[in-house]
Amino acid sequence: MQQHAITIIGLGPMGQAMVKAYLGAGYEVTVWNRTAAKADAMAELGAERAATVAEALDAGDLAIVTLTDYRAMYDVLGQAEDHLAGKVVANLSSDSPENARKGAAWVTDRGGEYLSGGFMSQGDDITHPDSYLYFSGPQGVFDTCRDRLRPLSRQEYLGEDYGLSQVFYQAELALFHAFLIGWEQALAIVDRSGADFERFVANASGHPDSYRDFMREFAEGAKQGGWGDVHSFKMMHAGARHVIETSEDLGVDASLTKTAQSFYQRAIDASEKAGRPVPVYRVLRGETA
Repeated sequence: MQQHAITIIGLGPMGQAMVKAYLGAGYEVTVWNRTAAKADAMAELGAERAATVAEALDAGDLAIVTLTDYRAMYDVLGQAEDHLAGKVVANLSSDSPENARKGAAWVTDRGGEYLSGGFMSQGDDITHPDSYLYFSGPQGVFDTCRDRLRPLSRQEYLGEDYGLSQVFYQAELALFHAFLIGWEQALAIVDRSGADFERFVANASGHPDSYRDFMREFAEGAKQGGWGDVHSFKMMHAGARHVIETSEDLGVDASLTKTAQSFYQRAIDASEKAGRPVPVYRVLRGETA
């Protein structure tokens, strides 16, 4: 493999961050983007701007793709699918596990090799010590590319299944989206109340280990079918009601908490119907009997 040549296709915030990381590590970087101005900006930093997708693929044997989704990959790589043979495509675009598997088949059917990836990062700060990349696909392909992928972030190789990186990635995003909206709701409650905003932030952000312990406790519960009994569900339902009342008294949207409360209600209803606990975990899995 061409050890210091990298092609990057897609120059959104993550793509631009990757270009800068590779240039900083001394790599020859070729870029292509549908919006030419972004490619021009990277060229000013030292990247080589490809005029076509075919030219970008021909510049090396490892192409890193970072686009909106897999449909965009077909639109872009479809312009030069006869140039995929002998190339490794590492697709870091976000999509479903099944679409990742279909995307891998599309590339390998055209003579290329494939890795699926998912970037867990602090926004586009891929140099952050807590940033890392999930990868899945053939072990041999990953091992061949491992060193050249290292400038991007810490690597977590998951296995041969092309869809596995997206399983882990989307599962983490499910948690992340709920956390972010919940955090913004919490900030709005404190701000609207007139309480000391900075003191709240300092207190709330100072105990991440508590969340870690809850995650582990509930994961152990999931192995047994889920956490809690009817008393627990009713307690959580009442707790959610107090958050809703507090939020609405202050003019803060409580839609997220109402959604959470609805799951506790569904667990209560299912448990009373079944005559035994039906935890929220089972409700989420569609197992309500």
